[in-house]
Amino acid sequence: QVRLVESGGGLVQVGGTLRLSCVVDGRDFTRNAMGWFRRPPGKEREFVASIAWDDSDTYYANSVKGRFTISRDHDKKTLYLQLTNVKPEDTAVYYCNGDANRGFRSANMISAQFENWGRGTSVTVSE
Repeated sequence: QVRLVESGGGLVQVGGTLRLSCVVDGRDFTRNAMGWFRRPPGKEREFVASIAWDDSDTYYANSVKGRFTISRDHDKKTLYLQLTNVKPEDTAVYYCNGDANRGFRSANMISAQFENWGRGTSVTVSE
């Protein structure tokens, strides 16, 4: 059974930085395109960023482009999301997910429709 464990969230001031981590257990991490997603308060879960299975390319939502960076460590089976210059609208619970059958820029990756999710990690940006 796949297990996704997100961490690194917290309270951060506008303009600050934070690094989120996601440990992936029980899935062939090396062959999977992976993504970060978030659910702002009172809203639907949305796509944030994704990385190709071979790390050859990345893709970002327009709202975070130039501020967030997705990366991964294959040896640690860990996906990262570096948040910089955060804004109040970045406040959300952040989740990771992915699989081998979805391209990192594909519609079914960006749709954020996955069957299983981790508990997420909460990020709150204060003014």
